[in-house]
Amino acid sequence: MHRSLESKVAIVTGAGRGIGRAVALKLASAGAAVVVNDLDEAPANEVVAEIEGTGARAMACAGNVAAPDFGTRVVAATLERFGAIDIIINNAGYTWDNVIQKMSDEQFEAMLACHLSAPFRLLRAAQPYLRSASSAEQAQGREIFRKVVNVSSVSGTGGNAGQVNYSAAKAGVIGLTKAMAKEWGRMKVNVNCVAFGAIETRLTQRVPQGERALVNIDGNEVRVGIPAERATLAEREIPLGRLGTPEEAAGAIYLFCLPESDYISGQTLICGGGRGGF
Repeated sequence: MHRSLESKVAIVTGAGRGIGRAVALKLASAGAAVVVNDLDEAPANEVVAEIEGTGARAMACAGNVAAPDFGTRVVAATLERFGAIDIIINNAGYTWDNVIQKMSDEQFEAMLACHLSAPFRLLRAAQPYLRSASSAEQAQGREIFRKVVNVSSVSGTGGNAGQVNYSAAKAGVIGLTKAMAKEWGRMKVNVNCVAFGAIETRLTQRVPQGERALVNIDGNEVRVGIPAERATLAEREIPLGRLGTPEEAAGAIYLFCLPESDYISGQTLICGGGRGGF
């Protein structure tokens, strides 16, 4: 693979599984050193081992992105180990669905904390380094671009019944992206967003009708998966005829990390196999 990200340093949240793992491996294969975050240490360490097995550099930084100190912690760890930050991928997330009349405050606020407050805090923590690096480069007459890619969803672009919390948070991610593109343009930071449709992860695994798949996320038992019949119907509505793979999802994020995207900022790309959010 062409090493288009040679010498770059990337932070990828939620990179122990699914889309995040595929993103971390993709960036590493292009030459980037990758900071792998996951809620749990074991999957984060496994991805680091995969990356290091290819000869690339990586480190794990496990922990809950919704923790108030996570942003400052991961930025400090990245700068201590690699001395730079060139790419930030705000990917970590999950769903905790219910119709509004049955949704608790905890469910609603958990989605805002994970999907919106966490990216905000991470970007805020990275700002001093980005400003300092940009100022030094501009003083030298150099124009070097850095990349932020936030992850949204077609639930954020078009809404989805049973996901008022997730939809609201993911719509907020798009607003965050647009605001930061304007705020950080002077620092030569491209800030873009990828809104995913149906991608094959543990959150979208097929579950036999009437059965439940549960995972423990941050102490909460969260229902995941899609009833098999519903998944089949969803595929029929996708022009490409199937769900996307994590690797295909990673490709959409990778596009915004390339030098070829240096004049693209503030944009939201829908990666949904031809099915967008309206």
